Formats: sequence, C-alpha cells, structure tokens
Amino acid sequence: MLLIHCPYCDEDRPEVEFTYGGEAHIARPLDPSVLTDVEWEGYLYLRKNTRGDHAERWRHMHGCARFFNAVRNTVTDRIVVTYKSGEARPAGDAA
Repeated sequence: MLLIHCPYCDEDRPEVEFTYGGEAHIARPLDPSVLTDVEWEGYLYLRKNTRGDHAERWRHMHGCARFFNAVRNTVTDRIVVTYKSGEARPAGDAA
C-alpha cells in the first residue's frame, strides 16, 4: 500500500483515502469552440502515459477533499513528491 503525503493536511495517509485524477498540468483550451474535432479529442483523451516520473492529480477524498499534484514513478510506483494545485512541478532532485 502506498502512503501519500497530502500537502494541505501535511500528513502521510494510506492510498485508500485518495482518488486518482489523471495527468496533471493539462490546461483547458481558452476557447473550445474554435477547436477541430481532432484537437478536442486530443485534449479530452490523449495523455502522455510516461514510463518513469509522471505528474498526476490526486484528491484527498477522506481528508481535506482537495486536489493536489504528485510526481509518481510509474515503474516503481513510488511517490517522489507531492505539491499543491496551482504550483509548478518541482525541478531537480525533488522530481
């Protein structure tokens, strides 16, 4: 079982308290009506599926109920770092 650190509660909690929210740092298009069907499909469905360190959104459902970001290694399933929504992905050794 993973222990995930919630940056808002400042606690390490078991993964059953959290819900996965997909890839992090995906910006919604400013004007979706001007996108082609292919561009809209890309925004909705296409993700990186990175091998190694991958930025993800999580929600602490059974705690503060807030969304936050985490960098998780998809090979080892180890959480490298967690950080609040709206913050930039940490650079260097932290991520």
